[in-house]
Amino acid sequence: MTRDSTSNSLPRATAGETLAVMGDVFVPNIAKGVIIRRPKVVGLAEKLGLDERAVRRLQTLNEKYGSGPLMLNTPEGKPMALILDPDHANRVLNETPEPFATAEWAKRKALEHFEPDMALVSHGPERAERRRFNEEVLQSECPVHGLGARFVQVVEQEADELLTRVERHEGKLDWDMFEATWNRVVRRVVLGDTARDDQALTEMLEKLRSAANWAFFHPGHNRVKDDFLERIRAYLERGEEGSLAGEIARTPTNETTQPEHQVPQYLFAFDPAGMATFRALALLAAHPNQAERAQAEIADHAGHPAPRLEFLRSCLLESLRLWPTTPMVLRQATEATEWENGTMPAETSILILAPYFHRDDRHLNEADRFNPDLWLEPDAAGDWPLIPFSGGTGICPGRRVVQTVTSHMLAKLLRGREFQLNPPTRLLSSKPMPPLLNNYDLEFKVGSR
Repeated sequence: MTRDSTSNSLPRATAGETLAVMGDVFVPNIAKGVIIRRPKVVGLAEKLGLDERAVRRLQTLNEKYGSGPLMLNTPEGKPMALILDPDHANRVLNETPEPFATAEWAKRKALEHFEPDMALVSHGPERAERRRFNEEVLQSECPVHGLGARFVQVVEQEADELLTRVERHEGKLDWDMFEATWNRVVRRVVLGDTARDDQALTEMLEKLRSAANWAFFHPGHNRVKDDFLERIRAYLERGEEGSLAGEIARTPTNETTQPEHQVPQYLFAFDPAGMATFRALALLAAHPNQAERAQAEIADHAGHPAPRLEFLRSCLLESLRLWPTTPMVLRQATEATEWENGTMPAETSILILAPYFHRDDRHLNEADRFNPDLWLEPDAAGDWPLIPFSGGTGICPGRRVVQTVTSHMLAKLLRGREFQLNPPTRLLSSKPMPPLLNNYDLEFKVGSR
């Protein structure tokens, strides 16, 4: 075990181990696209099992160095630590934003391409005000948002059109068809019905997110960013009833709030939610018994305007556990902090790798199985850090809105229908779930029950 010259320093990985972490953890995740996915690289990562290699790499370090945190052997001035222990992960998440800030430097460099004043990359009074605003607009502590019934109505309208297209497409559903529908749902939920067909807005955001994938290595698209934010402001000024823009119009703000910088995150966060929804469809298609439970829940709640579909929500959460859409959770230490094994320097970037905890087969009996009951039984996972929406005091404030929209999209698509993966062997309930599932090449055959 390597330590710094100071006796109370944390264990430090060797240069070779640091390079291995870069190769097995950072490079694949960056290549796949941290801010917007690169479909071809996602497909390659699935075929090569790169996500499993990342988990095994951290397990090996954990077995050698113990609980950590483990400092990487990075160039001076850029300290970085890996979290290897569940209690340490919980500490970092629960002690956000002080002394573990969400405004980690690499994250700031990425998100400044399209939302430089967003709460996630703010700190101090600015973060407090922006977080307050987001929690009020998104009603983060409400199981179902006050506009839940309206959001469900939007989902059902758009899903009806999608299902009509599926029928015309010989009963086939692929990602491109689903994504087009999903984007219309997102624009209506966030900005209002007048944004339904504003595909140009989505394309502008995608261009900015593509630049954000490169963080400080890309000069940015300043003109596109200005036009994009101006377009957002126009929707917010309209403040359509029945949308989050309407909620924003009623929510107090001040010069610090910067609502137009918060809204891009709403649009951005719904993109991986769509990926998780499509993967959840695949999980249910591959697990007939669980699909029957889903159908029973859908039937039990027929006629209710915005019910909490607990089982379908748990399927979405399992999709996010098995294949986290935010695999790298980053924090930055604002001051030196004490740990059992030593002192972590101020300004250290801290990585919690979600798949390492979500798929740790040393501790989770069904780490590689589809088990929705994990989310239905309150103490099933104990204090183990399962963090589909991050966790602690920095947890995603929009998680409940996302769960409402995703669960009802699943319900509408599944109601009275049977989904079969094409080919059916893509996922098999008799085998462990793969380390990664490429949503971009999933295809379903849809028929009546």
